[in-house]
Amino acid sequence: MADPKEIPQLTNELIDMSREYLRQETLEPAKALGKHAGLGIGGAILFSIGSLFFVFGAYALLRIVLPENEWYEVLARFLAFVAALAAAALVAWRISVVSEKLGVSVDFDDETGISVEIDDDAPAELQG
Repeated sequence: MADPKEIPQLTNELIDMSREYLRQETLEPAKALGKHAGLGIGGAILFSIGSLFFVFGAYALLRIVLPENEWYEVLARFLAFVAALAAAALVAWRISVVSEKLGVSVDFDDETGISVEIDDDAPAELQG
């Protein structure tokens, strides 16, 4: 049993050890996660801007190629819209294929928001 004179010192050591443990186990992983999330969000923003430029370029090309008329301009807008939808569908399809191969499923629920489930046979990097 500890001597009553050592209790303040032991209490201070416990507090210091608890602070160090919390910093090591929560703050440092959160900083690393924030870095990866920031890179992911930055990449998504750049990809979105590139997609927007692609659609504007497709529209401009179609306006040049098609004859000058009101209805051909409407057709150019419609075809650019269809190209954007096709590109979005292709990206969504590839994400779902890769998610299935990795054993990851993402569900959206009104109550809980987003839930991610990782299969037991998924790669170790995904299991955390």
